[in-house]
Amino acid sequence: MSSNDLVLSVDAMGGDNAPGIVLEGLLTFVRAHPNARALVHGDASKLSSFIDQHAELKAACEIRHTDKAVAMDAKPSQALKGRKDTSMCNMLESVKTGEASVAVSAGNTGALMAMSTFVLKRMPGVHRPALTALWPTVRGSSVVLDVGANVEVDAEQLVEFAIMGSAYARAINGLERPTIGLLNIGSEEMKGIETVKGAAELLRNLDIGLNYKGFVEGNDISLGTTDVVVTDGYTGNIALKTAEGTAKFIGGLMRDALKSSPVSMAGGLLARSSLSKLKDRIDPNKINGGVLLGVNGIVLKSHGGATAEGFATALRIAYSVGNSTFIRDVEESLTLFKASQTDTRETIVS
Repeated sequence: MSSNDLVLSVDAMGGDNAPGIVLEGLLTFVRAHPNARALVHGDASKLSSFIDQHAELKAACEIRHTDKAVAMDAKPSQALKGRKDTSMCNMLESVKTGEASVAVSAGNTGALMAMSTFVLKRMPGVHRPALTALWPTVRGSSVVLDVGANVEVDAEQLVEFAIMGSAYARAINGLERPTIGLLNIGSEEMKGIETVKGAAELLRNLDIGLNYKGFVEGNDISLGTTDVVVTDGYTGNIALKTAEGTAKFIGGLMRDALKSSPVSMAGGLLARSSLSKLKDRIDPNKINGGVLLGVNGIVLKSHGGATAEGFATALRIAYSVGNSTFIRDVEESLTLFKASQTDTRETIVS
């Protein structure tokens, strides 16, 4: 592999339908990104039978054999204890040693977060990593974080999320100054819990280039009111699962309605093009993949039940972030934030 090629490190054994879906997704990705290279971690006997059938995949991939994988139902503590020589851990070690630039796995979410933090360590200035989601909106997509990594956070940690989310929005959506909103139960300044109000005060007074717009409510997420929505992992995960369930509910109602009568079926055929566009807008496989922000490296979590198309999307997102200045942007902004907090504390003490 050329030293100038961006290398992805892939956990081929993670996910509900691994390694088949992972390899099919990787094939789709490689065909669209012929310059990309990948280290594929997993059971060589299961991987080579597929890879050897596709010349472009064989040319782009290097198999790193291991017959150990993290179970999808393993507790994070168990996975961390038995991490040695698993496909997930080896994937992360490749990023740690610099062999690869980004890591992608559809495996156990809790295990991936715990293992990433242990192997790669947190970035300087980050108390806790956060898991992101790309949320479809009427304006395109917004970055929402945290969506599950942290149940409880304080005001400073929400500001760290805002810094990382802003850098991610620049990397993935090409925005120069992404707008940032804090998820709250109302847009008025007096509303919300003390943690959220404390974070709002910090963001209002922080002069490091963040484009903070204030509080946003749940309905603002899908409206795309801001480019980045910041919240704790407990609230974010509930919001995400609610949105996914609502999308499936609406999709089911539409299918039932279009099959309810011959006239409805005929109307569905006439509107097939528009319905196809609608399906693409709400299809989770079109935006599959959340980056674990705050560790020393780029780690992307694909949905465990993603299709091959969905896993290819996760690889595409990882490739895009890996080719950006994301890590440097986060480090610079966090340094400025921590310096401002130190100055504020010294002023108060004096």
